[in-house]
Amino acid sequence: MRFKKKGERVKRFGFGFVVAAGLSLATLSVGSAIAADDGKSPVPDPAFEKQYQEGKKLEEGKWVLPNGSPTYDVKRNPENTDQVVKVDWYTYSGWRRYHAECHVCHGPNAEGSSFAPALKDSLKTMTYEKFLQVVSSGQERDVAGTKYIMPALGDNPNVMCYVDDLYVYLRARSTDALQGGRLSADQRAEKPKEAQEYEKSCTGG
Repeated sequence: MRFKKKGERVKRFGFGFVVAAGLSLATLSVGSAIAADDGKSPVPDPAFEKQYQEGKKLEEGKWVLPNGSPTYDVKRNPENTDQVVKVDWYTYSGWRRYHAECHVCHGPNAEGSSFAPALKDSLKTMTYEKFLQVVSSGQERDVAGTKYIMPALGDNPNVMCYVDDLYVYLRARSTDALQGGRLSADQRAEKPKEAQEYEKSCTGG
């Protein structure tokens, strides 16, 4: 057990348990979606989004970039950009897994909370490789005297068996390709057989 030094605040964040000095779950505050000035959901900046869409192709049921990292496929109604027409399976699965495993700390829609940063923003600069490293091995940061501790989740199958799904969802949020809010079953592509087979082998189910 590590004891806090005098004056030190410790926050444990991530996909698991949270401890915050002087705070309780009752005081948890989460971010809300930031809409555009016209009341519409934000849409991607083409120049920024290009790096996560250019050259993507569907391989074994998953959209991937030329460098091999997974990415999203989100289609909105061009006449009403607030309406999501269809998302790929991994984006949908990532949305479900995020709100089952991660949102208690990182807030609904990946917009952050009093305990942990907004992953929507973190993924603007974080690479796929760094994301895998942080999720599996954890990370500790000191920000103005406050320690933020992301626990290592490498042995948690509820996270690691779906780590690509989580990444794809968060990547879509980071570019504003996907706005905050719920996704319904009729907005998703069918679950690829490759995803079914991988899930079964990874979870043992």
